[in-house]
Amino acid sequence: MLPLVLLPLVLAWRLPLGAAHAPEPEPQAHPQCSFFGPERARFLEASPFVASRPARWSSATEWVSSRRPKGPVAARQALPRRGHELGLIDRHLFEAMERAGVRPAQRTNDFEFIRRVTLDLTGRVPTAERLLAFIEDSAPDKRARLVEELLNSPAWVDKWTMFFGDLLRNTARSAQVTRYPEGRNAFYAWIRSSLAANKPYDQMVRELITTTGTNSFEQGEVNWLVGGIVMGSPRTGQDIFDQQAVNLAEMFLGISHMDCLLCHDGRRHLDSLSLWASSFTRRQAWELASFFSRTSLRAVASPIAGRQYYTVEDNVRFRVDYPLNTQTGNRPPREPLGALANIAPKYPFSGRGPQPGENYRVALARELTADPQFARAIVNYIWKEFFVVALVEPPDQFDPARLDPSNPPPEPWPLQPSHPELLHELAAEFAAGGFDLKALMRAIVNSEAYQLSSRYDGEWNAQWDRLYARKLVRRLWAEEIHDAVAQTSGLIPVYRFSDMDAVNWAMQFPEPAGFPAARGAVTLFLDSFLRGNRDGQPRRSDGSVTQALQLMNNSFVVSRARVSGSAQSGSLAARVLGYGDPQLVDALFLSVLSRYPTEEEKRVALEALASGDRRARVEDLQWALYNKVDFIFNY
Repeated sequence: MLPLVLLPLVLAWRLPLGAAHAPEPEPQAHPQCSFFGPERARFLEASPFVASRPARWSSATEWVSSRRPKGPVAARQALPRRGHELGLIDRHLFEAMERAGVRPAQRTNDFEFIRRVTLDLTGRVPTAERLLAFIEDSAPDKRARLVEELLNSPAWVDKWTMFFGDLLRNTARSAQVTRYPEGRNAFYAWIRSSLAANKPYDQMVRELITTTGTNSFEQGEVNWLVGGIVMGSPRTGQDIFDQQAVNLAEMFLGISHMDCLLCHDGRRHLDSLSLWASSFTRRQAWELASFFSRTSLRAVASPIAGRQYYTVEDNVRFRVDYPLNTQTGNRPPREPLGALANIAPKYPFSGRGPQPGENYRVALARELTADPQFARAIVNYIWKEFFVVALVEPPDQFDPARLDPSNPPPEPWPLQPSHPELLHELAAEFAAGGFDLKALMRAIVNSEAYQLSSRYDGEWNAQWDRLYARKLVRRLWAEEIHDAVAQTSGLIPVYRFSDMDAVNWAMQFPEPAGFPAARGAVTLFLDSFLRGNRDGQPRRSDGSVTQALQLMNNSFVVSRARVSGSAQSGSLAARVLGYGDPQLVDALFLSVLSRYPTEEEKRVALEALASGDRRARVEDLQWALYNKVDFIFNY
């Protein structure tokens, strides 16, 4: 049980769980980071990890003038400069802040930056040794060099394999179709190998759309099409063609309204939701689905008892364009339009279909990846991962009729993106650069806007969230929290599964649902942080009392705050147990929270260590740090 003397450590952070970017009640008491102001010099004291510390605060900002106006900015001199012209992202964002009369936050310090960017790029927290080496580095390009290190780390592959597994909904079993663990694992391996090779994003998507194959257990990319299978589809396949079109539109174009449009015209149904969809017809949706109308997926009994894999073929079972001949299935009847009984494929944003003799899905992949909306959608999805709020929100509900500032929508419709020119130019740059995902992320995290502090000196207006005038904090993914506990404690688990290689990190699980063991303590811990199941439950960042209880009581956390093993190779608590009290407190804070304690935190911790059994108090202190709310937020 937590000693009362340590209670202030847990309660010191006033941001409630789930209030990921709520304004602070007092700017001087930022609830995610309290190492600022007059206490900065103390953060450069001696550490048990390094022999010496730099003599100056190493994250000094590069602002134009130290006399920045305290009220709304009105001149360009208030913009951050780094000795060169502002890049694409910064130019758009800081000019928008200037037009709105909103002063940006200060640049974040090095402690915050390394933790922030390490989590955002790799899903891990920095080790204390890497943290202090970064703080000591006085080179002006150290942040950019850190970014390159992270982009080329195996942990980057882990995190973004999880992200694309979420986007592509890779599961062994869903409400509609069972891929089985073998199919899920093959899809996981394909995503992972594609990212490890830095395969261009457009190439990844073309492979998913155009693939044919004889065994979904062996050919991972086949499983994207398998995910479009719908139970109860007419024998002529229309429900499956429709679902594949829905998946394509939502995952690769950021347009979820296609699911509605395959049941009815947008008029009178989507008038208040989407200007584009309000004039889109069911026939046009059928034209998109028709690109899949000659593709058949066949289930084949596997040598593994009770399991079946899938084959993908063209012009075998289905040899005609999308037929209008059913009263059955999961959607309203598909009846002929006058004399028209079949719908030929036509891409809705170009008006083009296949060339004579061209494979339908090859034609679809060509039209899709050449569509500017294809690049906009993935840029927007990834932007949200780094900035919390996407340029278009929700990110899967793009309105193509409200994106172009040179052709604005009629009143009362506003432009949909918060920064339409930025979205257009960033997507165009991404496409022109060969759809390089690492290059996109590099541009984002090297921008000054990404490196702004989450603390704001002055009153914050929530309407400024979409100006990105400060860094909005985010609650960590369930897997990130698990891996942070494992990594910082020094007690890294080994998870062994019958159908895959052993792994150490939750970010390496092939899917969220059911891992590592149904109803086990670790599974309950992960599920409490709403990791979703890639089917009916999306990943969410809400907070809850259950999360707090899991952090306090789950054996996965409690056991990792114990003194275990030797001072050389044991748990974190065992390794610091022999330190003097001030160094011990610093070491725990640096390892768990990637920062030094504040004066008040150190006072409370030292008082706790001085009372009662020292071993128990060290364990209690580490446990208390896991239960400080800033542990589960990235700021």
